[in-house]
Amino acid sequence: MIDHSGIVVTDLALARAFYDAIAAPLGLVTVDNSPQSFLLGKSKEEPIPYLWIGTPRPSYWIEGSRAGINQMHVALIAPSKDAVHAFHAAGVAAGGKDHGAPGPREGAMGYYGAFLLDPDGNNIEAAFRDNLPYLRKA
Repeated sequence: MIDHSGIVVTDLALARAFYDAIAAPLGLVTVDNSPQSFLLGKSKEEPIPYLWIGTPRPSYWIEGSRAGINQMHVALIAPSKDAVHAFHAAGVAAGGKDHGAPGPREGAMGYYGAFLLDPDGNNIEAAFRDNLPYLRKA
């Protein structure tokens, strides 16, 4: 359903270290997009959907917007509960802040997840749903 989304960051190198760290446990990669941005997605061969991450000010921003002022939430599919734990550990080690330890969430369709705040305060989640096998990698 989603083609892409994007977030603006203040420090591209710091953001790249964080997103590189959380990508591997979820079976994702980061790919250079421009000198001021990169993409988080499945692979170069399967580029969509993706999350654009960069420092340029988007043309669609309203006056007064800036990186970190409007927190964004993005939930990324995790292939297993172990991947949720690895995502959380890697993100904290790479400068992210814990915003919800790995564990089940009640009333959310077999949901097991973890939340991190990236270096700019964006809420990044890893979500595993054990009753929806089509979301897991083969």
